[in-house]
Amino acid sequence: MHELSIAGAVLDSVRAEAERRPGTRVRKVGLVVGELSGVDSDSLRFCLEALVRDTEFADVSLEFTPSPRRHRCRDCRETFTVADYQTSCPACGSRDTDCISGTELELSFVELEEQ
Repeated sequence: MHELSIAGAVLDSVRAEAERRPGTRVRKVGLVVGELSGVDSDSLRFCLEALVRDTEFADVSLEFTPSPRRHRCRDCRETFTVADYQTSCPACGSRDTDCISGTELELSFVELEEQ
């Protein structure tokens, strides 16, 4: 389960951000999880909740934002969401498309509150 190591890395980043801002506490953490990232959001949430239990981050709210697989056509520049693995451009029919989102796994924000 690689979600546990990812959760540890997220927690390290959150802890570092909190330490950069003395006198604050972390209220909310946001993550963007791409459809093609290979990360199961439910497993990641479970791992994060297990790691923060009985710590100063126990009451931190987690917000997950899914990122769908999106492609851009090289011919007509149309941007579209891929459904059912159909990567051909719906506007012009070209198969020459590039994946532009859906692979990311990002810590999108850390919301802090002054104590």
